[in-house]
Amino acid sequence: MDELKRQPLKGRGAISNATSRYERETRVLSDDGWGENEALAEPVRTTVFDDTAKSVLSKNSSPDVIFERSVNPYRGCEHACIYCFARPTHAYLGLSPGLDFETKIFRKARAAELLAAELRAKSYRCQPLALGANTDPYQPIEREQRITRAVLEVCRDFNQPVMIITKSALVLRDLDILAPMAARGLVNVALSLTTLDRDLARRLEPRASTPQRRLAAMRDLTAAGVPVAVLASPMIPALNDHELEAILTAAAEAGATQANYILLRLPLEIKDLFEEWLREHAPNRAERVLSLIRQCRDGELYQSQFGSRMKGSGPVAELLSQRFKLACKRLGLNARDASLNCADFKPPPAKGDQLSLL
Repeated sequence: MDELKRQPLKGRGAISNATSRYERETRVLSDDGWGENEALAEPVRTTVFDDTAKSVLSKNSSPDVIFERSVNPYRGCEHACIYCFARPTHAYLGLSPGLDFETKIFRKARAAELLAAELRAKSYRCQPLALGANTDPYQPIEREQRITRAVLEVCRDFNQPVMIITKSALVLRDLDILAPMAARGLVNVALSLTTLDRDLARRLEPRASTPQRRLAAMRDLTAAGVPVAVLASPMIPALNDHELEAILTAAAEAGATQANYILLRLPLEIKDLFEEWLREHAPNRAERVLSLIRQCRDGELYQSQFGSRMKGSGPVAELLSQRFKLACKRLGLNARDASLNCADFKPPPAKGDQLSLL
């Protein structure tokens, strides 16, 4: 039987659902002659599973990021961004980094409880936590699950500083927590803004908030006193990199005071997933995009070395870096101290604790 090509699905980023790299067998689609493959064009519903992890604090050893500890309320992400560097982690679960990653979501229902216990540990030393460093803490299912909100309540009660990374306007739901925390120097929010082109965003990030809603969220957060950063990420040569200055300008006008960018990363299965997406959604640019990526990665589609994996190397990458620095200087981005307050960290009394006589 001939192998079939899966068609793009509305509201989903990945086109295929290739077998996990850890599986011995490889699954392919084929026509059985009974017409059952018509179901391949039907929407794939999101299924939510429970994550049974006994710890919620993850440790980062990369020198390329500014945090050591992070909390991720979910595994997998319904935003379905085709470029998401977290996609390969679904292979550890025996699932595909393709459609499985965006349709089979694992929730950490006990995240707030586990976090509180870990923050109370005598060995814990306060440092800013990144919330959503791997998958988005405000992806669509958070509306019902409210796990991220529960985690923020713990951070508020402990005076635990937290950096939120998201591309969702849903973050505004929690302004009642974020604004008082911001007044004590305990929180900032980084909103990812990949493009200002709504149509491109819909194809790159099918279920994320539109660019216009993210900019509106920046304005509302700023008005409430919450410090805002913009992540112009990822920058994809010949696809959205020409928008870098426009993205930074729009974000600065919306109140952002900090900025960063990351050059597109294509580790492991993401290389094939992205190329498949590119040839489907931008066939006339595909070869040019892939060529420029290789020029930024010493002839490869990806290099994992610390220090260069986020920004790349070579003339194309260097030009992007210089453009970013000049735009930030012109717009006054990154000119302020963005450090968070760790001095006021203090676990609140736990149930059953002896009350102080003071």
